[in-house]
Amino acid sequence: MSYLEILASILVGINVTIKVTLYAMLYAVPFAFFFGVAQYFTTGPMRLIVTSIIEFWRSSPVIVLIYGFYFSLPSLGVNLSAMTVGAMVLGLNIGGYGSQAVRAALQALDRGQVEAGYALGLRRLRILYLIELPQALAAMTPTFINQFIQLVKGTSLVSLVTLADMTFLAKAVSQIHYAPAKIYTALLLVYFLMCYPATIIGRMIERRVSRGREATHEF
Repeated sequence: MSYLEILASILVGINVTIKVTLYAMLYAVPFAFFFGVAQYFTTGPMRLIVTSIIEFWRSSPVIVLIYGFYFSLPSLGVNLSAMTVGAMVLGLNIGGYGSQAVRAALQALDRGQVEAGYALGLRRLRILYLIELPQALAAMTPTFINQFIQLVKGTSLVSLVTLADMTFLAKAVSQIHYAPAKIYTALLLVYFLMCYPATIIGRMIERRVSRGREATHEF
């Protein structure tokens, strides 16, 4: 097979890769913000519970989680599709890392702004929503883009539960036309072309955020 034929065969599965990525983000973003903010706010036993949930999803092997949820839940009467399991596990894993970016960005802010918010008569949640999160969001964005890249690359794992993504199709083509070097080089190229633009955008945002911080310090 030529490289063009290989690419054409692999790209049939790009819609599955994109779907898994988008669905995973529906889990990752809310999880990251909710648990990042919760870890920022809570103390004592509640903080321990929040941290334990984050660390479970952050520290557990993604492959084990995918296999565990896909093959074990049916025995408990819970039947989830391969798409749901893949998106959920990848999303919550990435969300666990994202929650730490949220927490760290909020903790890095000047505490005097909270006191100023109280002085204006704002409640704590309104201070978070109106003052803290808008500023912290700029600091979170480069990390979120990096996590998005990790998510796109991680979608290759859903092939383990028979989802016909690009990696699954690359394996299938390799079994029919034994040319693993050409096939997996083509697959690598496709993932690179999907992820590299996000890398460039992340660097641009990171430079802009750094310049903003320097200007603030000079002021």
